Amino acid sequence: MGQDQTKQQIEKGLKLYQSNQTDKALHVWTKVLEKTSDPGGKFRVLGCLITAHSEMGKYKDMLKYALDQIDTAREMEDPDYLTEGYLNLARSNEKLCDFQKTVSYCKTCLNMQGTTVSLQLNGQVCLSMGNAFLGLSVFQKALESYEKALRYAHNNDDKMLECRVCCSLGNIYVHLKDYEKALFFPCKAAELVNDYGKGWSLKYRAMSQYHMSVAYRKLERLPDAMECCEESMKIALQHGDRPLQALCLVNFADIHRCRQDSDKAFPRYESALGIMTEIGNRLGQAHVYLGVAKCWLLQKEFDKALDSLQRSQELADGMGNKLCTLKVHCLSEGIYRSRGQEEKLREHVVKFLQCVEELELYCGMCGESIGDRDQKLQSLPCSHIFHLKCLQTNGTKGCPKCFKSSMKPGFV
Repeated sequence: MGQDQTKQQIEKGLKLYQSNQTDKALHVWTKVLEKTSDPGGKFRVLGCLITAHSEMGKYKDMLKYALDQIDTAREMEDPDYLTEGYLNLARSNEKLCDFQKTVSYCKTCLNMQGTTVSLQLNGQVCLSMGNAFLGLSVFQKALESYEKALRYAHNNDDKMLECRVCCSLGNIYVHLKDYEKALFFPCKAAELVNDYGKGWSLKYRAMSQYHMSVAYRKLERLPDAMECCEESMKIALQHGDRPLQALCLVNFADIHRCRQDSDKAFPRYESALGIMTEIGNRLGQAHVYLGVAKCWLLQKEFDKALDSLQRSQELADGMGNKLCTLKVHCLSEGIYRSRGQEEKLREHVVKFLQCVEELELYCGMCGESIGDRDQKLQSLPCSHIFHLKCLQTNGTKGCPKCFKSSMKPGFV
């Protein structure tokens, strides 16, 4: 198959894919891959297969195609192709929750000396790196990466990238418990979809609705949370987006749990866990087990809760997600306190405090924990995070943490 024919077949597959005929599109692309003699065409069709398998939640296949793409790029000795290949490798590992590998591949991308095409990919690289740092609970570096991604989006007038970054920023502020910011950013993403997204995939609308739903749930606006999640789930089902279906199911379960309706929550957690396990989303599985543990706690089934927490911790330890581990110790502490098991209680209190210290989940000015309800946070250009009220009352110019670390011993 020559260059022109390869191009025509790739376009045919894209049209089928955009009209939601995924199986037919995959058949066309697979045939191209078997027959083409054009390395550029092979690289492009591999890119199509990577995107399709990512959206279907077939992350292991996505990784396989990304490795093939890297081999093709090496044959071509083209830095732009190589950068794109490493980005897809980073994304594949991000989806499989291999966050250290993701960071490593993203750094490789940023160090490549490509042309303007590579520079346009840098925003997507920074987004993937931010998601990996968030997966590792390294909040300052995650925020730093998202801010860089946002700058690239603005400089390149890339509204789709801006939309994705806004959703990730909403996600990080959910973890940091500044729920107003957690809602602001996905609302901004939804605005971008409404203003510019006529030709975009509906997945961008679904993504923003999902993140809005999570923020509404955290703000205890449960009817709004349910409405947004239903909208997101409807689109996910239409497009066979398994990863988003799983996230929506977890959120539905969490909403029912917030209403203290465990009977409705449990089957949704179970369905979500089935999909998360099938696609290899270990972080999603860990969150499911945390939710299930909270449901068992509502029913005073402490042994069952501890069993779910143990499963969550095993997954969190495997990924290096410290925030999940912190939540496990916090909930375990409550169980052992109520049972009066002092030795176990002390063990979890110590581990919880170690996690807080490692995560730097405290304000660098007042020393109190970040993440108490109704406390607005402010990140500075250096990406250090403080309570907004501390910065306002202190009146310090510049970052107190950076200032403190730059002072030489003997001058403190």
